Formats: sequence, C-alpha cells, structure tokens
Amino acid sequence: MNESDAELQSLAGEYVLGTLTTARRQEVEHRLLVDLRLRQEVDAWEHRLHPLTALAEPQQPSAGLWPRIERSLFTPAAVRKLGGWRAWWNSLNFWRWTAAASLAGSSLLVAVMVLTASETPSARAPQFMVVLVAPQDKSPGWIVQTNSHQQLDLIPLTSNPPPDQKAFQFWTKGDNWKGPVSLGIVKAGQSQRIGLSQLPALQPNQLFEITLEPSAGSSTGKPTGPILYIGRAIQIVSS
Repeated sequence: MNESDAELQSLAGEYVLGTLTTARRQEVEHRLLVDLRLRQEVDAWEHRLHPLTALAEPQQPSAGLWPRIERSLFTPAAVRKLGGWRAWWNSLNFWRWTAAASLAGSSLLVAVMVLTASETPSARAPQFMVVLVAPQDKSPGWIVQTNSHQQLDLIPLTSNPPPDQKAFQFWTKGDNWKGPVSLGIVKAGQSQRIGLSQLPALQPNQLFEITLEPSAGSSTGKPTGPILYIGRAIQIVSS
C-alpha cells in the first residue's frame, strides 16, 4: 500500500480518536496485525493524546458495567466468533492488542470529555476536531473544535506564555487556498472562541497552526516566525 507518511499519520490519528466509520475501523484493525508502520503511527498518536487524561476527573463505573461486559464477551456466539476463547485467552497478541485498544479508547473518552465539558447538550457533537502538536516532539498543546462553520473553539492544553515582545498568532489554510489566513493573536492558557464567518467553509484536512510572532502580530499578513503547534482538521463521523 503506497501511502505517504502524512496519509498514514492521518489514518492512525482518526483511528485513535474514534472518528472512522465502522467498516474503515475494522479495516484498520486487520491491518494493525501485519502493518508495522501503521502500528507505530497508532502508538505515536496514543502517546501524544495520553497527557489529556490528566484533564479529566476520575469516573466511577456503575456496579453493573463489568457484569454486562463479561456477558457480552463470553456468550456462545461471541466464543464461536473468536474461534474458541481459550486460544485467545492464552494468546500474547490478544492481550497486547487488548491493552492497545484500551489506551486508544481512554484517549478518545478523555478527548470527548474535555471538549464537551462546557458545551450545552445540543452542541455536543463537534463537526471537526484538530489536535495541535509541537513539530519537534509531537506533544499536544491546543485542541480546536467546531460546532458549526461559523466559529471554532481553541482550547489550551498548556499555559506556557510567549517570550517578551512576542505573541502567539493563530492561522488556518484550506488545501485550495493561496496562503494561510490569520485568526488573530491568542492568549496562552485561555480558551477562546473565534468567528469564521469571513472564511470559506471548513474542510477535512484543513491546516491550523500557531506561530511565534512580534507582539502586535505578523506585519506581512503571513506567518514569519517559527511554528509552535500544527495540526489538520479531522471530520467527526456522527454515529
């Protein structure tokens, strides 16, 4: 499969975030058994999103949760589908992938909890999501979520301020745009809602980045400083 690094990274990111369709997710799960590059990208995404777990309050599952899980796992039909539960129970690969799936599920759950914590019930399904990561170590710094094509929310995962006489400037660029467009100066450690009414409709794979600029912002209307955080929009698939 001749996929570019960017395409493989995007696929792994959507898998970890849980935004793939059921058929596509099953496709990826089968590939994970034999595709080392894809496994590495999935591992990398899980590592990037793991710091989000610190932002969520621990939740106590209901008393009936584990019995329901056990009943669903070990029904005769489920055992036949697995080809005999004893072989799977004793399989190293089974436990390895169970652990990986648990971490991926945890990352997705935490991301959803963070993004929906301050939203009303009618606005709990963002159409697009972006995790902005540092180019050097891929550590997550900001999350972008949208509930409409008219605005987005920028949510910080770090509170590190810019150096003196410098500012963080937020940019976006669609695939067919001539160049990036400024979304303004953003404040470290503060969530911000930003209007998009003057821009074309958001699109999958749309680029977002935060650069370090002079305190008044770039004087050229284009990014001039180093990229601090960067990411691309992933469309959320409604269930």
